[in-house]
Amino acid sequence: MTPETSRTMRSRHGRPVHHWRRDLVELAALFTAVAVADAVANLIGHGPDGPALLVVSAIALAATAGFHTWWSRRHGHAPPVPDSDTGARSAATVRSAGQSDDEGSSVDGPVGGPGALWRMRTTVRDEPGSLAVLCTALAEARVDILSLQTHPLADGTVDEFLLRAPETLTATELTRTVARAGGSATWVERADAHDLVDGPTRVLGLATRTALDTAELPLALRQLLGRCTVRSLPGRPVDEDTVPVEGVLEDTVMRLRAPGGGVLSVERPYLPFTPTEFARARALVELDGRLGPRIPRGRDVLTLPEGNDITVRRADTGDLEAARAMHERCSPGTLALRYHGPVVDADRYLNHLLSPRFGRTLAAQTTSGRVVGLGHLLWDGDETEVALLVEDDWQRRGVGAELLGRLVAMAVEAGCESVYAVTRSSNTGMVAAMRGLDLPLDYQVEEGTLVITARLDAAQVPVPVAREDGRVRLGGAPEHG
Repeated sequence: MTPETSRTMRSRHGRPVHHWRRDLVELAALFTAVAVADAVANLIGHGPDGPALLVVSAIALAATAGFHTWWSRRHGHAPPVPDSDTGARSAATVRSAGQSDDEGSSVDGPVGGPGALWRMRTTVRDEPGSLAVLCTALAEARVDILSLQTHPLADGTVDEFLLRAPETLTATELTRTVARAGGSATWVERADAHDLVDGPTRVLGLATRTALDTAELPLALRQLLGRCTVRSLPGRPVDEDTVPVEGVLEDTVMRLRAPGGGVLSVERPYLPFTPTEFARARALVELDGRLGPRIPRGRDVLTLPEGNDITVRRADTGDLEAARAMHERCSPGTLALRYHGPVVDADRYLNHLLSPRFGRTLAAQTTSGRVVGLGHLLWDGDETEVALLVEDDWQRRGVGAELLGRLVAMAVEAGCESVYAVTRSSNTGMVAAMRGLDLPLDYQVEEGTLVITARLDAAQVPVPVAREDGRVRLGGAPEHG
């Protein structure tokens, strides 16, 4: 159907229009044309000048057609289409989507092309059309909305966006654009490709990781809520009164009952938590509590340079007695290098170190089942600490370096930006093991205490390659506890 026919069949009320006058005129013209044709045929067929009249008629038709062609080329124009017919703008008033009415204004970069990724959160009024005004303002700034989540509040709505904006658009300009559209308390930060994952898919992935490993809960909370500090506080009688079963939400702090006892404190000073985020965190903690203590039971058999085999596996509080027995076999010097102080009460640290609530622990044990090495990856708020203890008779065989490499690989997988080790400056074995990671290191020395920080940006941690018999051959890197 042509546009002209479409316009003919359309009325203001959406009903087809039947032009009966036009049909009557067309029918009369048809009968007139038939009568004229019959008269011409009779004149040419029965008159003496029939052939001459036929030639003259042909010449007249050809001349008329030539004149019409010349006139059309010189004065040709398209019929005007009124704006009120379809609501479309005329060609002179059409502009690109998002273009400003100011003359010469433009923004580099196509909406669907490469650009900067931003995470943005802003509060809008709980009124019909307020979100539409905000989205229109973003479109005019050539900002593409990749995802949107809403967090209802009592006096408004917090909208969380994942945006792709032109590279030339700064965070300040983006905030001003949102403010002009009615947004308030706007927070903006750079995002990366990991944020492109669908929200429900990401939450299900975090729930799966938490279900497989108790130690994943603090990490899952940090990834669920963004940059925040998660601390596991020991249980005290006062906590049972101040933290109810459903938890407590106080602006930038939420406190939840830890499944194994105590309290989980989550802090995010730069951005208040919403009730929706609080409900998500509480559901994740509840899932962890229902599943109970659990750790992955995988283990690797490693071959030392002299041919002995050891097994590296995850450890938890169930290995408390074996860890205490290893403490008794370690020399005071080795324990002093590990715990940086009096070693008389070193055993009291073990229950905390082995708890999956505070991190992950790897144990190295012999074929007889005796634990000869422990490596800890500890969640220290929003930082991560690594610590090693290797029994004296098993030092300088590559056990500590193997444990450290695996702990750092776990930290990289968990998305940690860095790990740090606290030891004495005289602990050359730990220093050598950290250097063996082949990562950028920072050193800080205060009163004989050495803090070594390894940055994990784009870290490529080597994975041990197993032989055909399933064992891994270790080198002979030196280490002390």
